Amino acid sequence: MGVVNVTPDSFSDGGMFDGPEAAVAHGAQLTDEGADIVDIGGESTRPGAEPVPLAEERERALPVIEGIRAARPEAVISIDTRHAAVAADAVAAGATIVNDVSGGDGDEMFPVVAKAGAGFVLMHMRGEPGTMQDAPLYDDVVGEVHEFLRERVEAAIFAGIDADQLCVDPGIGFGKTVEHNLRLLRSLRRFGDLDAAVLVGASRKRFLGALTGAEDPRDRLEGSLAAAILAAASGADVVRVHDVEATVRALRVADAITRGTA
Repeated sequence: MGVVNVTPDSFSDGGMFDGPEAAVAHGAQLTDEGADIVDIGGESTRPGAEPVPLAEERERALPVIEGIRAARPEAVISIDTRHAAVAADAVAAGATIVNDVSGGDGDEMFPVVAKAGAGFVLMHMRGEPGTMQDAPLYDDVVGEVHEFLRERVEAAIFAGIDADQLCVDPGIGFGKTVEHNLRLLRSLRRFGDLDAAVLVGASRKRFLGALTGAEDPRDRLEGSLAAAILAAASGADVVRVHDVEATVRALRVADAITRGTA
């Protein structure tokens, strides 16, 4: 899953693709580099981010979805949103997956996804983006995230969403310390019993900078590749990344070594 943030304030690439033409070109490039899914986001959910009005989120994301659909008709497009109204419009514009960092909070998203027959990524986040990194605390981070996602999967299925359309994401960096993130990554196989695919989004995140000393998110390629390869080896079905071409190449080598896919 390749990332296209159509925002001025995303933690890694804010402002780089905040116009429709630049974002469409970037999405097309990620598809050409091997992205199986292109994830379009019109609202930053980085730590400390402020909410964006729905109209503004629509204005950012919808033209990009339409543009990528026209430029690369074969592309699988995901809308990265926690708002049901935006998701409904994005699906109408050509998105076929909804990537919801709130895990379907409030359940308003479920009917939209069910009606569209869309794929649905349910992510765990502690609190809101603006406050989620204010001293996050867990007794058992793996157990608590697993239980949250289990409940969200059950709620989604009860709302009429097919189990084979669901994906769970432990929410690396969303209300977690460095140690919380590492524990979740070490325990990915635990999430394999949730009757859903597993997605991991660790690319360029702050904990990688803490581990490597790379303060600029764009200097965290090596850490991002290590996280993606180990996540895939530990049961992740999807990795959400900024550096698609490098990740695809690294995963091909890892697959050849571990699975004999050369």
